[in-house]
Amino acid sequence: MEQRVYKTIGETLYAGKLENGLQVYVIPKPDYEKKYAFFATSYGGADRRFRLDGQWQDTPAGIAHFLEHKLFDTETGNALADLAANGAQPNAFTSATMTAYYFECTDGFEENLKTLLEFVSTPYFTEESVAKEQGIIGQEIDMIEDSPSHVMYYNLLKNLYVAHPVKDSIAGTVESIGEITAQTLYDLHRAFYQPSNMVLCAVGDMEPELVLETARQILPQEYHEPPVKDYGPEDEKPTVRPRVETAMAVSQLMFLLGTRVKAGKGGQAFLQNELTGHLAVQYLAGNSSPLYVRLYGQGLIASDFSCGFLSAPGYALTEFGGESRDPDKVLEAIQAEVQGILQDGIDEPRFTRLKKATSGKLIRGLDSVENLCYEQTECHFLGASALDRLDVLREITSQDVLGFVKENLTPEQFAISIVNPK
Repeated sequence: MEQRVYKTIGETLYAGKLENGLQVYVIPKPDYEKKYAFFATSYGGADRRFRLDGQWQDTPAGIAHFLEHKLFDTETGNALADLAANGAQPNAFTSATMTAYYFECTDGFEENLKTLLEFVSTPYFTEESVAKEQGIIGQEIDMIEDSPSHVMYYNLLKNLYVAHPVKDSIAGTVESIGEITAQTLYDLHRAFYQPSNMVLCAVGDMEPELVLETARQILPQEYHEPPVKDYGPEDEKPTVRPRVETAMAVSQLMFLLGTRVKAGKGGQAFLQNELTGHLAVQYLAGNSSPLYVRLYGQGLIASDFSCGFLSAPGYALTEFGGESRDPDKVLEAIQAEVQGILQDGIDEPRFTRLKKATSGKLIRGLDSVENLCYEQTECHFLGASALDRLDVLREITSQDVLGFVKENLTPEQFAISIVNPK
């Protein structure tokens, strides 16, 4: 395996690729008790249209999440129970662009890794089990559709996107999952769970070559081209609709506002765009910003107020939200602050402090085996490495942040989603 040493942060990354196209990463952590393995495919809730074997295919909303649930079924039982019986703590998740299966353990790592690789690569579905799961996930969908934060988030996405399927719930709808059959799941597994479309990342006190050889032993040997994805035409207008309100059982009005950002390119350019976006929203409204202090002091935001920058293949957005008695005044204040930044520029001492704080957060994240696995996998799907983030951060200037604000945070670009108390 190729060895990459990051002297500045004291980490070593081992990288190797199998003949079937699987990329394997191992970050050794000598003397760590916890061992962590993360097996993921570049396939999520937004990947509903794709080309395979020369033909375009469309699939129902929620199918990636449904497939994640069903993959734990095996001919002899359930992989969750098998992993737990061997001392592991397993789980899985589906995001808009990724599905991941993982476990942590202190002992029995090799056996648990074999179990993980086996059940993810060996699907077992029946029409009876699919019908049963439709009922279970249907109940889950009913629950999340009663969640104010879920409704508020997807209403904001629908404000910002026309074509991109990220605007649709990852879980789908009761109607959409009703279209799923066992054969549909087998077809989707064949398309997206090819090793060439996947990444295996492990962190802990382990031998890198052992991880690589275990994957070589368990997984299919043949190489297959991964499918080509299609997210639809890029939206031209900055917002589809600037505002949407709904009423739900909440004690305090909640809001989420944000802007659509042009999706960053892959590689180092993606890391630069991601970190620049993070610095821009934190400079504007982070909890150490003058704007945050002002809004909090006026009682316009509560302690749950947060802001962030989300970036993934095909989409990116800024978001600001929490509880408020007057979200319109919060929006006006944020827009006014943007105009002040564009007029006066970036305060260099404050920008320097923000970069140092961000750098410290990245360094602290290196101690988390879970965080390392997730971020390395996410970055791989974008042609980058998570361990390069600190070096990229150092090169970002105040003018980069000013440019981001000017391009992505002007008043006409904002949309707002509000949940009012019934």
